[in-house]
Amino acid sequence: MKPQRSRSRNNKNRNRSGGNTQGGNVVNRVFDSSGPEGKVRGTPSQVIEKYNQLARDAQLSNDRVAMENFQQHAEHYLRMLSEAQKEIDAKREEQEKANRERQAERDEQDRINRERQSERDRERAERQERESAEQPAVEDASEQPQPDAEPDSQDEVSTLVETPEAKPKARRAPRRKPKPKEDSADAPNGGGDQPEAAE
Repeated sequence: MKPQRSRSRNNKNRNRSGGNTQGGNVVNRVFDSSGPEGKVRGTPSQVIEKYNQLARDAQLSNDRVAMENFQQHAEHYLRMLSEAQKEIDAKREEQEKANRERQAERDEQDRINRERQSERDRERAERQERESAEQPAVEDASEQPQPDAEPDSQDEVSTLVETPEAKPKARRAPRRKPKPKEDSADAPNGGGDQPEAAE
């Protein structure tokens, strides 16, 4: 005897597309509506507009039954659209409320952090004041005798390595003045070494 196959795939599809429609999906979802005069396809707002147009046409042709039928179809999609919009608005309000709560928590945490920082700054300033009060007053360094920068005797050996940065820079020679051109007086055009422009 064969074991029965489960038809879980069909059940999943039924559950997914069943009455558990999401609000955001209905607004942009394309519907195939079977109306009295054939199918109408589009988003709920497009279907509503089409049925209202068909109801106006039926009214102009004095067909009250068709007009009522088209209006009922339009009302059905209008109710679907308004329900979806209510769900969207409720979700948006819930998200905004959660955002406001998170922002309030962040603001409170920022306030606490600022208070802690100001407390640390105040403690640091007090500690620096205490340390500066505990240190003896230092005499002015310009009044004390300064040690010579150069060693007194040349016999002392320095342990420092001379680097190119420590060497004094060589003085540059001043720029030479250009020699006056003697042949400029002899040239009739005034530009002896400049080539003449070709015509």
